[in-house]
Amino acid sequence: MRKLPPLRSLQAFEAAARLGSFKAAAAELHVTPTAISHQIRLLEETCGHRLFQRHPRPPVLTGAGARLYPALRDGFDALVGAVEGMAESGAPIPLRVTSPNAFASRWLVPRLPQWRERYPDIALEIIGTDAILDLRSGEADVAIRYARTMPTGFVVREICRDTFFPICSPALLVKDGHTIERASDLLRFPLIHFDWMTRDPQAPTWRQWLATAGLIDPSLKAADKTWALSFREEMHAIDAVVAGQGVAICSDVVVSHELRSGTLVKAHPLSLPGYGFYLVAMARNVRQADVEAFATWIGAMD
Repeated sequence: MRKLPPLRSLQAFEAAARLGSFKAAAAELHVTPTAISHQIRLLEETCGHRLFQRHPRPPVLTGAGARLYPALRDGFDALVGAVEGMAESGAPIPLRVTSPNAFASRWLVPRLPQWRERYPDIALEIIGTDAILDLRSGEADVAIRYARTMPTGFVVREICRDTFFPICSPALLVKDGHTIERASDLLRFPLIHFDWMTRDPQAPTWRQWLATAGLIDPSLKAADKTWALSFREEMHAIDAVVAGQGVAICSDVVVSHELRSGTLVKAHPLSLPGYGFYLVAMARNVRQADVEAFATWIGAMD
């Protein structure tokens, strides 16, 4: 059983922190300022930390209070949103799934008809974002995380791992009219780069691929080659590749649909290891049954 502080103490603290005044908090909660002060002192005793500097006035959050306030604010906002959502129309509340943009667009969305066929009564809301949404504060019900190692602190299942290859449109190769026999042959084509918002020195970029390829192809002298096209977003780089504008180092998972259909091909067999796609959820989730259904479904997808 969770050991939580009294709800009145949490409400008093959240209101006082948000409004910057014990008096304003008292007016909002229809109690006296003395009652607000009393409830906050109870919370401070429970936490073992002072949450407000009371003098000089107005009260100011301490470091401990500043850390606690965002969690309470987001928690109360999530509760209000959940209740309002249930009361709006009686419509089923969608299971909110957050996913990296490129994975959502290229891998997940094309497979959603199979989800609707199997689970017609469970609506989904796909939140495509490369930001890490906070499951604890209720920003999403389940997350697909892309990481080199398994995330901790949650219930986690590995969906798959990817590998990165030089990928291009077959039309680009036909237009060139020559076969690619060595890694250095790729330098005849525009190289398309996209930003990795990570400090991982082993991220599968063109620079990393060229350095690796140079070990097996001594004629390759282009580790510092300037990219013909560079994009901030991975999806835009893939769009450029599909349009036949060049070659990019792409995830075989993210572009699996295009590889199967023949829209894209592997320009060279040399690959770089990628990361894992992980399904992440809270251990105790009010949507547990729906999360389990989604986990089972996505685990069975290829």
